[in-house]
Amino acid sequence: MRGTPYPTLGELLRRARATVAARPGALRLRAVGTSRAGRPLWLLSAGHGPRHILTVAGAHANEPVGGVTSLSLAERFAREPALLQESGCTWNFLLCLDPDGASLAGRWLTGRPGEGLPGEGLPGEGRAAAEASPTLRGYYRRFYRPAFAAQPEFPPVTSDPRPVMPESEALVRLIDELRPVVQFSLHGVEVGGSFLQLTRAVPGAAAAYRRIAADLGIPLEHRPFDGMGWLAESPGVLVLPDSGPTEERDPSGFTSQATWLYAMRHGTVSAVVEAPFWSVAGVSDTRPVAEPRREVAEASEILLGRAKQLEAVVGELGPRAPETPEEIAHFTAARELMDIGPGVVDTWNSAELATTVGNAVSLGVAARRIPLRAAAMMRQALGGAPALDTLVEAWARELASTFDARWVPVTDQTELQIRTMLALARALV
Repeated sequence: MRGTPYPTLGELLRRARATVAARPGALRLRAVGTSRAGRPLWLLSAGHGPRHILTVAGAHANEPVGGVTSLSLAERFAREPALLQESGCTWNFLLCLDPDGASLAGRWLTGRPGEGLPGEGLPGEGRAAAEASPTLRGYYRRFYRPAFAAQPEFPPVTSDPRPVMPESEALVRLIDELRPVVQFSLHGVEVGGSFLQLTRAVPGAAAAYRRIAADLGIPLEHRPFDGMGWLAESPGVLVLPDSGPTEERDPSGFTSQATWLYAMRHGTVSAVVEAPFWSVAGVSDTRPVAEPRREVAEASEILLGRAKQLEAVVGELGPRAPETPEEIAHFTAARELMDIGPGVVDTWNSAELATTVGNAVSLGVAARRIPLRAAAMMRQALGGAPALDTLVEAWARELASTFDARWVPVTDQTELQIRTMLALARALV
């Protein structure tokens, strides 16, 4: 038994090809571009309607849930064609936008169940279930997420001298070709709750989304930190204001022209659907916090303190330059996360954060997640140094125990995204 029920990139493609072969005409598969390393970008299409819906999966290498969701919904359309025919649309699924990143992050997908931390299995389901459940330690031991400028959903602004990645160009071409009514971007957050971002308010969408999450027992991030310039229309739902940002700026200082916003020129509504891998019930607690500034200060101290601790451990290892392309990719991403702490803290201090218990919990998770990601990738960049291994294990254990992180079955993660997409599609088409 493998350590996680997510398919690898190769398994996802084999399953897509098998589904297309079993239902010729119902589904179609074609390459719409290639990655930097020459890997094809595969588009799976269902239906023959004149209008189009686009779903983008695998924009972030460490978030494999979108590919599973896309294939599951496409298979449902093949079995139940009336479900799609009533909309008069062709539904297109870009199965993985960043196959190069997924090939590095995918090493987690082949891990052994027993590599997790003790006690991190599904509560109350016995030893066998606990061993079969993915664990935070297993996840972070093979963690990879590219540096900000190497994430293809966010091509650089035109004034940036860096060339646009071929994956980004392929997605922009696809948006221009399809002019979709709605574009879904499927994401996953390793620890926390679910939330939805919309580039335009959609009547009834927020209420439907809240019902879906409640039915599945998945907590909502009432005011997530993603999209801090966006309006909180309702708990867990962010909407781009009319005078909202036309660019995205991340803590490293990299500024991009997000493909979510690019599609708006065609009248497209973009919807970002986040599903947690490990849920934290506390993120949905709406009780007010007595001293928000104190909560921000404590989270900032954790973030900066752990970054300093990681810096010291790396320094004690002595000079060792990463050599292979994989090591360099991990090192570059880790180094960036080690350096963004002061910028993140400045952002936290300039916004009204931690006003509720749930928001303070989200802040505490983020303060631990950033240095843990950095340590996990630095460990792989420097050959799995024991000191870094110890740090990753300790921080993963503390993150899981502090917030009582509970694994969300992949069937629930995908059902959250599928139901949300169908509800939004019905509202918009």
